[in-house]
Amino acid sequence: MGTHFEMELEALRQKILGMADQAKTAVDQAVQSFVQRDPDLAERVHQDDEILDRYEVEIDEMTILILTKAPLASDLRLIPVTMKISQNLERIGDEATKIAKRARDLARESAIKINFDFDHMAGLTADLLRDAVNAFIREDSAAARAVIPRDKDIDLLNKEIRRHIIAQMTESPDTIGRCLHWIVAVKSLERIGDHAKNIAEEVVYLCEAQDIRHGLKN
Repeated sequence: MGTHFEMELEALRQKILGMADQAKTAVDQAVQSFVQRDPDLAERVHQDDEILDRYEVEIDEMTILILTKAPLASDLRLIPVTMKISQNLERIGDEATKIAKRARDLARESAIKINFDFDHMAGLTADLLRDAVNAFIREDSAAARAVIPRDKDIDLLNKEIRRHIIAQMTESPDTIGRCLHWIVAVKSLERIGDHAKNIAEEVVYLCEAQDIRHGLKN
């Protein structure tokens, strides 16, 4: 019985890892489609968003089925943590889809010169998501705690880039429409960072039974 239950938990972990891989792929492809002005890749991101939706439904069903079988407090924590991580991954997919939509819109218009490092912000965001997921894989509370403050760097970049874009719109009003696409894409990256931080906070709760969201502690 115990072995069967452990197999169910492992299947749940593997499902969430599959979802995480899909979310990371969505973010990478969305950023690539945006930077390279690739409408076909953007459309693929949009179509593949339903894969993450299916993952979320399947994970919810799995957690409900095994919830009543959890004999240990640590197992009981794993169930809601997995559901919350799944929700954050699904929302990351939504943000990737927003970036892809803006990529398709921008591809229809002439390019504009930008004076900020979008690639750097995208790289920081992708690294944050990767490290949060890896902390979950290893159930590494210290690594998860190290991820959380890095979200502030992305928040600062969002504000800095937003200032650059607003300045560009002021200097070149003819670029306002195109600049608005950039603002939405940058904001989506910032939100992806928020969701990655949320995942790291859930890992801390899983490992330590400490709720550190909003500075809270049990």
